[in-house]
Amino acid sequence: MKTPIVDFVQQYAEKNMTRLHMPGHKGMPFLGFENLDITEVKGADALYEADGIIAQSEANASAFFGTAKTLFSTEGSSQCIRAMLALAKTAGNSDWILAARNCHKSFITGCALLGLDIRWLFGEDEQYSLCRCHVTAQTVRETLKKCETKPVAVYLTSPDYLGGEADIASIAEIAHAFGVPLLVDNAHGAYLHFLKTSRHPMDLGADCCCDSAHKTLPVLTGGAYLHIHRNAPQEFVQNAKRALSLFGSTSPSYLILQSLDLCNRYLDEDYPTKLNDCIERLETVKNALRKNGWQIEKSDPLKLTVRSSGLDLSQCLRENGIECEYEDPDFTVMMLTPENPSADFDRLLTALGQNNAPCSPPHLRFALPEKVLTVRDAMLRQGEWVKTEDAVGRIAASPTVGCPPAVPVVISGERIGEQVIPVFQYYGIDRVFVLNE
Repeated sequence: MKTPIVDFVQQYAEKNMTRLHMPGHKGMPFLGFENLDITEVKGADALYEADGIIAQSEANASAFFGTAKTLFSTEGSSQCIRAMLALAKTAGNSDWILAARNCHKSFITGCALLGLDIRWLFGEDEQYSLCRCHVTAQTVRETLKKCETKPVAVYLTSPDYLGGEADIASIAEIAHAFGVPLLVDNAHGAYLHFLKTSRHPMDLGADCCCDSAHKTLPVLTGGAYLHIHRNAPQEFVQNAKRALSLFGSTSPSYLILQSLDLCNRYLDEDYPTKLNDCIERLETVKNALRKNGWQIEKSDPLKLTVRSSGLDLSQCLRENGIECEYEDPDFTVMMLTPENPSADFDRLLTALGQNNAPCSPPHLRFALPEKVLTVRDAMLRQGEWVKTEDAVGRIAASPTVGCPPAVPVVISGERIGEQVIPVFQYYGIDRVFVLNE
């Protein structure tokens, strides 16, 4: 497998050129990698007008994933999410989108930037969790039936932060029956294409999706893919680069581009076997933990999600030399890949040991708050920070959710009612940003 970006940069570094161009470090070793950190010198191609080495590497990635087009992002899935929204709005004939509530913050800010209104899908049949929102195909069908105008797209986050996966194939079929494209934030699932039976959105009928390559593949932080399905609207294929350029820096990282390029070779060198071996090792650990009294949640194959209500597992793990991915009052999430050696699995099992503490689900109920303004209108107004107990009746200016894909308690433009205060308190949210009165 050729690595055109890596090869070019290494050859440039070996020439020992006098660098009278950016970056300012001039290739001198401050952190140690600067000789490989370049800008768009002659022959290096340009990310948003790619027709050389970057285009060749993206074509290699597209062949692996079987897409009409796979494009690189050096600014994570956040850039790709906003690009997907721009594509949907450009190709669509309305100004709103139908979305599952468990979204990344970049989805909300993207809608604000593009002037897209949001109508939410929510799994009302289950107890509220900050990171879980299981939307069924039936819910999507019934919601679309009631719509007077078509949304520009249906938008899902799958896998979610806890590892839950939506029925993308069924939802894609329904969305297409209504003439609506399906967009999927697959940031946590780049590897799903390489399972024995693919569970990747591009193989399940989504029109467009993003993968954070750096989350589950050996890619530097910030490396991501924007995938366009072969049956997606032609406008998606034609305008994808332009959509990415709307939200991307004009100085993309060539270190990250090299990492994405080298990952093509990694995927070509028996990655499915490595992946399967890792999943089997992790499944052995999960079974052992169940026998030791731990409640292991159903999740995508590379996540270990433990119900840990009332336990500070992250501190316990840290004391044993393990840093977890995420913890809230109910769940502790760990992410493993084939790059974790066998010793990591053994250390994890030893660190968790036996569990004798009961785990009960929270008794939280959630109802969508009253919408007063559009997200855009609220985000572009002046606001102030207030204590949550003083926020009742106020209108949220910023969504109460961090970067992880999660269910915002309130988003910009929604009125904060008394019913959400217990949810704020449960998750330790003690301040909210609200519009000035």
